[in-house]
Amino acid sequence: MTAMHINLDEEDSKSYRNMNQRISADLRARAQNSHQEDPDFAEDSEYIKDTKKTGRFTWVWIVLIILAILSLICIIFI
Repeated sequence: MTAMHINLDEEDSKSYRNMNQRISADLRARAQNSHQEDPDFAEDSEYIKDTKKTGRFTWVWIVLIILAILSLICIIFI
């Protein structure tokens, strides 16, 4: 297995770092702009207003559903 290497001299290294810094700065600026321009309106939506958060015993329902599915599989195949 051979490794690929890029040999950079000092001038190329500076150019690479400058380009990398410009790209990073541009991506940060775009991320900040897109965050401001595209907010998440899910909390402001009408269908969210009268809903409740997940209850404390949701895991019990999940376990019961899984057990019911396993029971059906056992009844059908055994």
